[in-house]
Amino acid sequence: MARESLREEIVEAALDQFHAHGFNAAGVKGITDAAGAPKGSFYNHFDSKEALAIVALQRYGAGRRLQDLADKGVEPLVRLRAHFEFLRGEDAQRGFTRGCLIGNFGTEIIDHSDAIRAAVRQSLQQWATLIAATLTEAQQAGAVRAHLDPDKTARFILNAWEGTLIQARADQSNDAFDAFFDSVFDTLLS
Repeated sequence: MARESLREEIVEAALDQFHAHGFNAAGVKGITDAAGAPKGSFYNHFDSKEALAIVALQRYGAGRRLQDLADKGVEPLVRLRAHFEFLRGEDAQRGFTRGCLIGNFGTEIIDHSDAIRAAVRQSLQQWATLIAATLTEAQQAGAVRAHLDPDKTARFILNAWEGTLIQARADQSNDAFDAFFDSVFDTLLS
């Protein structure tokens, strides 16, 4: 039986390598080297790099603190803004160099892998569902216009966020984030 801890080390190394370099540039040898594992041990845990990428994508999603969006102890728009503030902080700490792994995979590889396309679609759907639920709560509290469609608006916010990350990487600055927060929270959801 394969060592579970070695599997975890490979997943963590893969997450970092995929996020830093992209799917295509992150090779199995580079991942196993970063994990301190022999290259041959990779196949004890994963059938392919694509299978590992899906696990890494799921791990990445778990680190987005999506559960915070469901925290009913915090006002809906406050927690929605805090969610995106957390993500902005992460991106700034990394020097605006990595963006979002979900979006990165979405632009780099989904045209070439049905399995990764499905994982990206599922990740975005889960995220949008939580945002839509938060917007519905905000509507019920009278904090958001009643005619705003929570599902469409959630998808729009996610699309705007992913575009913001691209612009922040291109500019290497917070300017795109400022536009996102002003447009989403001070205009769309005001």
